[in-house]
Amino acid sequence: MSEMYQTYPDRIARFFEDKTVLITGATGFVGKVLLEKMLRACGGVKKVYVLIRSKREKEPQIRLVELFRDPIFGVLKTQHDASIFQKVEAISGDVSLPGLDLSLSDRQKLCSEVEIIFHCAAIVRFDIPLQEAVIVNVRGTKLMLELAKECQNLLNFVHVSTAYCHLDEDIVKEQIYPPPRNPHDVIKICECLENELVETIKNKILEKFPNCYPFTKALSEGLVSDEMERLPVVIFRPSVVVPIWREPLPGYTDNINGPTGLLIGGGKGVIRTLFCRGDGYLDYIPADLVANGLLFSTFDFVTNKGQRRVYNAVSSHAYKLTFNQVVKMGKTIVETALPFNNIFWYPGGSLTQSKIKHYTIMTLFQILPALIIDTILILCRIKPFFMKIQKRTLNAYALCEYYVNRNWDFDNSKSMEAIELLNPREREIYKMDGRGGNFRDYFLNCIHSARLYLLKESDDQIPAAKMQMKVMWFVDWLCKIFVVSALFYYISSKLFS
Repeated sequence: MSEMYQTYPDRIARFFEDKTVLITGATGFVGKVLLEKMLRACGGVKKVYVLIRSKREKEPQIRLVELFRDPIFGVLKTQHDASIFQKVEAISGDVSLPGLDLSLSDRQKLCSEVEIIFHCAAIVRFDIPLQEAVIVNVRGTKLMLELAKECQNLLNFVHVSTAYCHLDEDIVKEQIYPPPRNPHDVIKICECLENELVETIKNKILEKFPNCYPFTKALSEGLVSDEMERLPVVIFRPSVVVPIWREPLPGYTDNINGPTGLLIGGGKGVIRTLFCRGDGYLDYIPADLVANGLLFSTFDFVTNKGQRRVYNAVSSHAYKLTFNQVVKMGKTIVETALPFNNIFWYPGGSLTQSKIKHYTIMTLFQILPALIIDTILILCRIKPFFMKIQKRTLNAYALCEYYVNRNWDFDNSKSMEAIELLNPREREIYKMDGRGGNFRDYFLNCIHSARLYLLKESDDQIPAAKMQMKVMWFVDWLCKIFVVSALFYYISSKLFS
């Protein structure tokens, strides 16, 4: 950081000094990035409780130790000694269970000590049963609000929502919107009925919503907005959360959801077509900007006495990256600079708004080759897996089609006005806009991190991957010549026979 910036105070770090914080969803991507940034930038924080459930017979304390082994905490370990991690304590709990599954002693401890709550826990998958989504996302929020009411020194409760939960609005503003249904009624339905019965009436309950995730997030916002007269609550709406842009690990993500999955699928040659508008776009926000925005929103809410209750963490006001641009940039990088190992075919394919063309390409260049290769694997007594990949790809197509063929805009002018009140040092440490960004460098970092951390493809394998890419280009070129020649021969035979 520039020495000039050092002359300014870091009021956000000072605000968190000696504060006790509770984070739910700390093992998820957003929660993990938030926890790391809080410890690194706001090291004066007194205590950070993280609500973690037991999983696969691993106790919360063990899961916390494993969490700190994540590569994202590498920079923190170099900048601070081990004592920084002693400020974090795992609390055994589960937002999907009554009473958050908290012991009486843990609940009393949280209620007497916690001053700030970041509620990040949620199921973000689109393809889950409605009952499960409601129990975790909606009832879980209700239970967290009940806990917040018992906290004796609560300064702020931040509910992490999504900008894509008000789908009827062409422009989503920083304001409260009414929920699509009464959230308490939906909770009761999902508590009283069996999962199979809830699924039979799922479409009727969802109405215009394409899946459970935005629906349950809209209901959760309704619960939070109902408490605004009684609790210091705010709603924080990030758009599509994508890999880290700047810090602590550029390009890092811990999952293949969203654009990262498409980059990998396209780069491996598994995805050859996508049914969407090439000039369309989604609103993306890197995870580190989300974490910065969460810390800022609490500082802003408390110091400015609740002037703002809703924060849209979005990017469309600054830039709109079209799907054509995303595909072109990703394709160029994996072809020439940083290919993946063991690619299925040379990266190619196209975006189309023709369903006939889309399904034709999918059948000929995705499903048919997968069937052929799986048949060969079976004959060689090797477990087949290519059709399994294609089935997952088809499912992903169905889930994302709604979003990639519609455009929404988001207004975050109130948040941006508040950000401008920060001094230069604070705007640099807690960066919340895309100024100074380079899309090619960002994509390069995303692909590099995907290789290292998701696919476990080390850097020493890059030369071999580049060689394979050249071979696959030659094979792809030969196949195209063969197809064109075959078509020419067939047409000629018909014309001159």
